[in-house]
Amino acid sequence: MIKTVITYGTFDLFHIGHLKMLQRAKALGDKLIVGVSTDEFNKIKGKQSIIPYEQRAEIVKNIKCVDLVIPEKCWEQKIEDIKKYNVDVFVIGEDWKGKFDFLKKYCEVVYLPRTEGISTTELKKTLNHISKLSTTELKKALNILSKINFTEIRYAFEILN
Repeated sequence: MIKTVITYGTFDLFHIGHLKMLQRAKALGDKLIVGVSTDEFNKIKGKQSIIPYEQRAEIVKNIKCVDLVIPEKCWEQKIEDIKKYNVDVFVIGEDWKGKFDFLKKYCEVVYLPRTEGISTTELKKTLNHISKLSTTELKKALNILSKINFTEIRYAFEILN
């Protein structure tokens, strides 16, 4: 009998932590179904994805260990999906520990540890910091350049050469 595993996530800025989690989820069964959060559902969750749903779903669909990708449109669909796909194991990151225990009456629930040192949230914070830093540094440089008299510099170079 085929053992079916299901997991859900946004999978924005896909990174090695996502891949390892999907591989560990697949190792718990024979078939892995992945629910990728739609842009609309992310708005409900208070999240903003950088990469649109269609592209995120396409990336996940092309991961070797993933057998099926479905859209995650709402919180309530998890029970429906578990029944529809005859799911044996529901897998989610340990940062959700306890939040999906209510699914234990339908299937086994496993909370997997996150890959240390990487998360989409941290990647977004770093990118935001770099963006702000670059803008600040650019403004300083433009301010300095605006005060330079290039005619005088050209004249100085002509004298030196």
